[in-house]
Amino acid sequence: MSEFVPRPVRGRRYGHDRRVRVSDAGPEGVLRLDGLARYLQDVATDDWADAGLSPDEIWVVRRTAVQVAEGGRWPALGEDVALTTWCGGTGPAWAERRTDLEVDGSLMVRTVALWVPLDPSGRPLRIGDDFHAVYGEAAAGRRVSGRVPAAPTLANATPRPWPVRRADLDIVGHVNNAAVWAAVTEVAGGHVTSASLTHHGPLVEGHSVTLVSEPGRMCLVSEDEVRVSAEFLAT
Repeated sequence: MSEFVPRPVRGRRYGHDRRVRVSDAGPEGVLRLDGLARYLQDVATDDWADAGLSPDEIWVVRRTAVQVAEGGRWPALGEDVALTTWCGGTGPAWAERRTDLEVDGSLMVRTVALWVPLDPSGRPLRIGDDFHAVYGEAAAGRRVSGRVPAAPTLANATPRPWPVRRADLDIVGHVNNAAVWAAVTEVAGGHVTSASLTHHGPLVEGHSVTLVSEPGRMCLVSEDEVRVSAEFLAT
């Protein structure tokens, strides 16, 4: 179960403002899950650049959890959203990033994600001293697990094709995290109050991908392996 640690009183916190645009909102007029994923990627990228750390270092997300805060809601079309992000903990070769979304000073949605740095060949890198110098105070020595849980088996799942488009690929040739969250948007329906998504392996161009789902859960399967799984609550 994901832990949403509180915002630190010391250490680096980075803020970023976004307005919910037509491309981010669904038929209900509120921010979609895949729109949120793009927000999280953008604020993380801007934070890294603002900190002056190496622009050549590539980070990929392994798991993400999203939760509508108590008394919160999904930001609506046209609303200004204030995102605040910080490091919630570290491991030898991974780090946790917490991000809050607020509207008019009220907490609406909170998220937590596990990110892994990669070298040019795609192998994980150890977290360096430069990282700890920037983010260590906010993390306050908290250690987080980098374990990725085993992929689930959906016994009563309904399958459908899930084409991989070139527009879905990122700079390392994998299907981008936001595009993967679009699959959750596709099957969840209704008002999502919480969701979690795990990358068990990459989805790449040329692979045949099947989306399988049952109430509250979905998987993306390629080469007979579950590459992505997600769970969600919707009303």
